[in-house]
Amino acid sequence: MSSDQNIMLTALRLARRGLGNVWPNPAVGCVIVSAAENGGQVLGRGWTQPGGRPHAETVALDQARAQFGAAALVGAQVFVTLEPCSHTGRTPPCADALIDAGVGRVVIACEDPDPRVSGSGTDRLKAAGLQVETGLCQREAETVNAGFMTRVREGRPLVTLKTATTSDGRIATRTGESQWITGSAARAHAHLMRATHDAIAVGVGTVASDDPSLTSRLPGLENRSPLRVVFDSNLRVSPKAQVIRTAGETPTWVIACKGADAGRRQMLEGAGVHVVEVASQDGHVDLSAALQALGEAGITRLMVEGGALVSTALLRAGLVDQLYWFRAPSLIGGDGVPPFGDLGVEDMSEVPSFKSVSSTPIGDDTLDIFVRVP
Repeated sequence: MSSDQNIMLTALRLARRGLGNVWPNPAVGCVIVSAAENGGQVLGRGWTQPGGRPHAETVALDQARAQFGAAALVGAQVFVTLEPCSHTGRTPPCADALIDAGVGRVVIACEDPDPRVSGSGTDRLKAAGLQVETGLCQREAETVNAGFMTRVREGRPLVTLKTATTSDGRIATRTGESQWITGSAARAHAHLMRATHDAIAVGVGTVASDDPSLTSRLPGLENRSPLRVVFDSNLRVSPKAQVIRTAGETPTWVIACKGADAGRRQMLEGAGVHVVEVASQDGHVDLSAALQALGEAGITRLMVEGGALVSTALLRAGLVDQLYWFRAPSLIGGDGVPPFGDLGVEDMSEVPSFKSVSSTPIGDDTLDIFVRVP
């Protein structure tokens, strides 16, 4: 493995620190090292800060100046996981900041699909006489920012469907009992997943039956709880539900059909809930429209924890990008509750298709990760 690749992998690890905490911006990592002839010493490291700014390049540049002085940046090498921005938003372009700092080489993992950037950041760096290289660890970088790229290209967040079942694929007994199918290690991992997503979604049925808090309760990550989303076509959610009672502490959105009851909407908004109305389909929230609304609001990574109705509807609509399946070494049997309902499959060509990415022991359980096959 080359030293360049090692440095870029470090930048990617830095980028992951921002997942779930930087939307609507991408999670970017940056490492600056001195020129090769100066020993390749690390001068600065940075990653996108909460809320999306400052950007990774700015953080790394500021750190380098503070520790080594501005002169150390002249001719330095910059490793960044996403093409530096070239447009002026709330902050100046990162491409200009690198040029003004006098760096000599910029290594970029992948291009930014945002049409405001998309190649222009690279072009600006080259026009200023910098040595620019692209494509190092590209696949890894695209995986880190799959949510951002999905929002830019498709207008919706990346959807990760998480489920926990017995080995024979049951989420509850025939009486509906489900706590706890998986062990404490698997549940802790699920809380870590929550902290790396912008939003977490469930259907109103899950709120009614389980009354979940949908927060990240891992020590040290309590402040990383995602935005909570409830799909509730007719605003049936109880004002006594945890997600409603605590909306002032952890942001909560309820997505309903257009024309939902005005009185119930007013009650929810009075509790601090943001109500979003979208088109309906067969009397229920049109999930494609709901995801588009979340994308327009800047959400890049959505984790769906159930229940079966929402999971099934997303699968039928082809809107699930990743499937995280926790399996416990136990059996419930055929009278147990399955994780998905009728998918309407009549022919094998209609079967939702996924590719296995990994299978990892989590305590006594196993986490299988699948990605959708286009």
